[in-house]
Amino acid sequence: MSSHRKARSGKHPFTRRALRTVLLAAGAASAAGAAAAVPAQAVTGVTHAAVASDHVFSHADRAHHTEARDSFTVRQFGTVDAVGVRNQANAVSAGCSADDHCRSVALSFQIVTVAGEHTHLDAANYSDAADKGCTGCQTLAGAYQFVVSTPTPFGLDADTRGRLDDIHRRLDALTRSTLPAAELKTQVDGLAGEVTAVLRDAVAHAPRTEAQPTVTLHRHLDGWPGH
Repeated sequence: MSSHRKARSGKHPFTRRALRTVLLAAGAASAAGAAAAVPAQAVTGVTHAAVASDHVFSHADRAHHTEARDSFTVRQFGTVDAVGVRNQANAVSAGCSADDHCRSVALSFQIVTVAGEHTHLDAANYSDAADKGCTGCQTLAGAYQFVVSTPTPFGLDADTRGRLDDIHRRLDALTRSTLPAAELKTQVDGLAGEVTAVLRDAVAHAPRTEAQPTVTLHRHLDGWPGH
C-alpha cells in the first residue's frame, strides 16, 4: 500500500471534499498528525496524547486494469487528553479507454476509541477519486471513520472484536467484487451501518457516568459516477 498522495488534475469532474471535525474542551492540548499510531503516554504531569493515520491508495492503468484495496483498522487509545486521527482513501485510474477501461477502488474503515471527559479530539476523514485521461473508467474512494468516546476507560471485548473481524472479511470480499457502482456503494454503507451497531452494542455495557458514551460515524465517498 502506498502512503503518498497523487496530485489531482484540475480537469477532473469530481472536486475534493473533506470532512474535518474538531471537538474542543478547556485545558486540553492539541495532537499533531503522524504516519502511524502512537500510544498515549502515562506520565504524571504530562499531557497524554495519541495520534494515528490510516491511508489506502489504489492505482489502475493499462498495465494493471483493476486494483482494489481496503483497510480496516482499530485504534484503542484509552484515557487521553488529546487525540489526532486521520483516515484517508485515494483511488486513481489513468490512461485507459471506454473499450479498455480501468477499475480502481480504495476503501478505508478506521475505528478509534478514546476515553476521558475533557478530551481534545482532532479527527480528519478524506476521500479522493481521480480519472486521469481515463474514459469510461470506474474509480471509487471511500473513507469511513468511527469514533467511540467514553467518559471512563473502555476496551472492545473478544465478542465485539470477533464481530468486527467478520465485517472486515466481508469488506475484503466486497472490495474485490465486480459489483456495479450503485450496488457496491449500498453494500459498503450497509457494512458501515453494521460496524456502528456493533460499537453501540459495545458501549452499552461501558461504565455509566453523567457523560454518556457516543459513537460517531464520519463517511465520505468520492467518484464513480457520483455520490
